[in-house]
Amino acid sequence: MKDKYIDLVEQTFDFPQEEFEVDEDFCLSFHGIYLMDIIKQYGTPLKFTYLPKISENIRRAKTWFNVAMAKVDYQGKYNYCYCTKSSHFRFVLEEALKNEIHIETSSAFDLEIVSSLFDDGLIKKNQFIVCNGYKTTGYIERIATLINDGFSKVHAIIDNVEELGKLAPKINGDFNIGIRIASEEEPKHEFYTSRLGIGYRDILPFYRDTVAKEKHAKLKMLHFFINTGITDTAYYWNELHKCLRVYCELKKECPELTSLNIGGGFPIKRSLTFDYDYAYMAEEIIAQIKWVCNEYKVKEPDIFTEFGSFTVGESGATIYSVINQKQQNDREKWNMIDGSFMTTLPDAWAISQRFVMLPVNHWDRRYERVLLGGLTCDSDDYYNSEQHVNAIYIPQFDKDEVLYIGFFNTGAYQESLSGFGGIQHCLIPAPKHIIIDRDENGEIFTRIFSKEQSHKSMLKILGY
Repeated sequence: MKDKYIDLVEQTFDFPQEEFEVDEDFCLSFHGIYLMDIIKQYGTPLKFTYLPKISENIRRAKTWFNVAMAKVDYQGKYNYCYCTKSSHFRFVLEEALKNEIHIETSSAFDLEIVSSLFDDGLIKKNQFIVCNGYKTTGYIERIATLINDGFSKVHAIIDNVEELGKLAPKINGDFNIGIRIASEEEPKHEFYTSRLGIGYRDILPFYRDTVAKEKHAKLKMLHFFINTGITDTAYYWNELHKCLRVYCELKKECPELTSLNIGGGFPIKRSLTFDYDYAYMAEEIIAQIKWVCNEYKVKEPDIFTEFGSFTVGESGATIYSVINQKQQNDREKWNMIDGSFMTTLPDAWAISQRFVMLPVNHWDRRYERVLLGGLTCDSDDYYNSEQHVNAIYIPQFDKDEVLYIGFFNTGAYQESLSGFGGIQHCLIPAPKHIIIDRDENGEIFTRIFSKEQSHKSMLKILGY
């Protein structure tokens, strides 16, 4: 009878997979990393970032788009931008910047990171800095400071018709701008149009009435962003075509316009059933852009993408111990972890985000259906959104042999949303964070980025 956990996975999914495999000890490896060794060395709860995955995904995307351009003799260039909001950690930026990329920012303090990276020789003044988001006074001042200091490829993306008038007086000489399109939201959304950007119909009048009259502002980029990311849906292709027609009409009146930022990100793996043809999507996007530009008889634009989650998401993981099992009634078993989903994986609580959840050890045990509960006293601190129709199947609990479970591809947004280094719900400490890398010979090595949060640091924040 095939009733072991490994049998369940192999019968349900195509397994093993590129990044996941199980060894002869029935323990999980992730990108060749024997996770039990990491657990034995550092304990749980534990977060880690596997740096080589960041560079790997950047290189993959560059290949997909450059191959797509070559296939249709596309005349523009491809530029990869990393969205810093996905993860602001220095080790992430350091790894990403090894790959000749550019930066997209969304707030004033983002630009302080850019300045710090420049001071350390990691960013050059001729790299693109795409400044997105609503511009506060502080954000505008920092954009102006960078431009005045000689950062020649800063692109201030205008979010509303008032921003240009606030920015221009603070800059000495010519400067580059873009315009963000306020795309229409998908039909099921609770409102019709994105709160960010300028409406399709208002862009040409805004250019004629405002941008064209500002002699130092050079409109270089049209920015297009879809909340759902790059998806093979009628909604996405329809919005892309609307954007392309605006670009072509604008290009005829503004010869300086040379770039299209298609915004929105590639999806990342959220379950073992994930299936997405990245190469096809890149080819279709490039082909559609070239086709519309040919229709309007305008030169194809340089293409910018802004990949945040795709860059860093699949590099991260969070590992917990199952510390106890509570049988609450005849049907519900609660496996309690040594952490909190609300504080360490806030997207699982806030937007019911799914992650790849797999046990690290005991794959040779029989499996059981459980619910996973966190340590806070909040009734919402649980996880039950795995692919098995809201049920979670993991190896059976044994109080004498600890079961470890891992949540994978958690590298984007979770630390920012949970307030890294701050106060956590019920004062549950933030777990230790480990950096995993490989040397020039491919050998794995690890280092501690941050220790588990201490009570002293929390009490200091609280004024004790």
